[in-house]
Amino acid sequence: MSRQHQSSRQTKLIAALATVPLVFGLAACATPAAGESGDTANDVIKIGVVGKADPQWPAFEEAAADEGIEIEIVDFADYAQPNPATTEGELDLNQFQHIVYLADYNVSSGEDLAPIGSTAIYPLGLYSTKYDSVKDIPAGETVAVPNDASNQARSLLVLQSAGLIELKSGGSIFSDLADIDESASKVEVTALEASLTPTSLPDLAAAVINNDFVADAGLTFDDAIAQDDPSDPNALPYVNIFATRADDKDNATYQKLVEIFQTDAEVQAGLLEASGGTGVSVETPVADLEESLAKVEADTKAAKG
Repeated sequence: MSRQHQSSRQTKLIAALATVPLVFGLAACATPAAGESGDTANDVIKIGVVGKADPQWPAFEEAAADEGIEIEIVDFADYAQPNPATTEGELDLNQFQHIVYLADYNVSSGEDLAPIGSTAIYPLGLYSTKYDSVKDIPAGETVAVPNDASNQARSLLVLQSAGLIELKSGGSIFSDLADIDESASKVEVTALEASLTPTSLPDLAAAVINNDFVADAGLTFDDAIAQDDPSDPNALPYVNIFATRADDKDNATYQKLVEIFQTDAEVQAGLLEASGGTGVSVETPVADLEESLAKVEADTKAAKG
């Protein structure tokens, strides 16, 4: 799918910490009808995340409570669960994914979850417990990438930038293993479920590991031997977002929660601490997020035939 220019205000956060894909919100109580501003301050707003233990979430709960909003952070073990839970109304919001992932979910499921605010963009890194540099990886070794479509394509672009593989036609955010030009590539590539990439490192030359799972391998974000560039203006589709049902996208309380997340100093400090120093906080206009999502969805539909 084509990428779109990112007209957003990007702000590098305080220290060097790379943040993980963000969490979503779940709703225990009734949400306002479509188009209503919605005063849900007395309801518990459920937000789905992957990585509830990250320090930004206690800070976020406290900051929301200071504004009279009670939230509950609901943890998920993998990325496949929060979107369906949001669609079914078990969650009010979620915050764990970028636009590419949301577009693929909407197209595949026929749903219409919508972005209501940006959080950050996180570099995706290549890690190894055997080699200190991509130059040290011998030809013919095996490298793993996540098997979900959006992260797999991005991972392959990281491997291409690192000089480990060549992708036919230069690659795109729709690339998969079939797009690898094996005769021109240095390594072989295998796809694994994202949570298995870190635990499989002893059997691999290297693996692209989603930020949520880096610590599982006993690694830090500084250990990455290659990564992509979050400052690329074409990186908008990989901006992480808060998402909710389309009927609830104008809910004033949800929008207030996005504002709190983006502006509260303790929340941002926790985000940095969790992210390992490479995360870039962004406050992308919602209109730009919606435009990017529409474009990526259209390209996704075309790619799926």
